[in-house]
Amino acid sequence: METLFEVLFEDDEMLAVNKPAGLVCHPTKGDVYSSLISRARLYLGENSTPHLVNRLDRETSGIVVVAKNPFMAGKLAGLWERRAVEKEYLAIVCGSIANDQGSVDAPLGKDETTRVAIKDCVRPDGSAARTDFEVLQRFQRAEGEFSLLKVRPQTGRKHQIRIHLASIGHPIVGDKLYGLDENFYLALVEDRLTDEDRRRLFLPFQALHASSLSFNWRLKLFQFEAVPEPWFSGFLNF
Repeated sequence: METLFEVLFEDDEMLAVNKPAGLVCHPTKGDVYSSLISRARLYLGENSTPHLVNRLDRETSGIVVVAKNPFMAGKLAGLWERRAVEKEYLAIVCGSIANDQGSVDAPLGKDETTRVAIKDCVRPDGSAARTDFEVLQRFQRAEGEFSLLKVRPQTGRKHQIRIHLASIGHPIVGDKLYGLDENFYLALVEDRLTDEDRRRLFLPFQALHASSLSFNWRLKLFQFEAVPEPWFSGFLNF
């Protein structure tokens, strides 16, 4: 039987899992293993009604919270809406970032210059967005210079971390949409990525991992931690 996911926490109302990179949160095809929500149903049983409280992009790995019933889903969703959830990500970016810490405060909205419908960008008339980051490590490989960051998004816009880091000249390693060339993304969705494309991307997925998540609920602090997958960690251990 295929491994569904790593379980980080479970009680009668809630499940926290470490989503693997490459897995979509909601179904795009019939395979019961093809999405996180369908795997949650397999894990919890055929009569279960799981709801994803938060979501991650297909190529982003890390913590996703699953409510086991609609009531809990509504209550937990309220925490996210009130920005009462502390989130931290790990990101490997291209280049050596000069400052040990920083913030990107730039509004985001639809990119009207692209062929990719889901792509957003920094634009003056966009929605307010802020991302804080701290440099954990600077390192060099044969491919060039890189930085490992701890990232704390202060808002929850679509693709926020990826866009903000790319906007300051440090795109996330392996990001097919906001990295070197958006044609990598088009090649991915059209199933025509070549070996040369994969070599130029350095990693099979974008190096963004939701590593920590915490919130207070019913007078109790819930805190979840998730370790990145070997392909991510291995890029650091050269």
